Amino acid sequence: MSWVLVAIAAWLGGWAANILLVRQTGRVTRLLVPAVFGVSLLAIWEGLVRGLEVPAVILPAPSVISVAFAGNLPVLWADFVQTVIRSVLPGYVMGCGAAFLMAVAVDRSPFLQRGLLPMGNLAAALPIVGIAPIMVMWFGFDWQSKAAVVVVMCFFPMLVNTIEGLRMAEPMQRDLMRTYAAGYWQTLWKLRLPAAAPFIFNGLKICTTLALIGAIVAEFFGTPIVGMGFRISTEIGRMALDMVWAEIAVAAFAGSAFYGCVTLVERTVTHWHPSIRG
Repeated sequence: MSWVLVAIAAWLGGWAANILLVRQTGRVTRLLVPAVFGVSLLAIWEGLVRGLEVPAVILPAPSVISVAFAGNLPVLWADFVQTVIRSVLPGYVMGCGAAFLMAVAVDRSPFLQRGLLPMGNLAAALPIVGIAPIMVMWFGFDWQSKAAVVVVMCFFPMLVNTIEGLRMAEPMQRDLMRTYAAGYWQTLWKLRLPAAAPFIFNGLKICTTLALIGAIVAEFFGTPIVGMGFRISTEIGRMALDMVWAEIAVAAFAGSAFYGCVTLVERTVTHWHPSIRG
């Protein structure tokens, strides 16, 4: 019962602290609010799991997960390198880069607009659990097949966002570029790409999470004895839920950092946009 009281106290304390913090302004306050919320959530989790005596095979306490995390750092690091560095990043760059170039080609060709986009919508609806084993059969069990899955996961969301962004330049702005005798490529570089930048970065941010999910799920269908997906499936079979949650924590940190890096680049590149200035 004492642990349940700890959970209730953590909930009330976190609630009161956030009420006070949200009334303040400043960068430090914006960082403190999610930090207090996260610490409160972990305290509530710890208190309820211990107070209600939840079995570790159902939900381990954060303290148990942290012990597994600290005791398996080399394994977690090897899994991170295999999944994120060797699979996610190459697939993300290839998928988003190919989608960007294809979006420019689609913008130039009415034929591609009418033919490729419907096929893209169809391909985007394909389930990853169907794509992943095919890619493993085509490209083998190492990182290449996982990167191929990431390419498929990233390509069409990036393509659709980029095409939509290229349509954002207003007709009056395009007419002004014509009066300056600007050709297609000059108009694209100096007008349409800057106008499309928020949409392009929205696609990039969406693909950060899709890339990580795709690589992890692809590892369920065949991989060397390393990787986040391999470790999760293996440890679930051994009922080692603390290690599973440690891998989930690594994936959450990696995904958040990846998303944050893209957001930082967006704020640097599109600092002139009203949404960023605001």
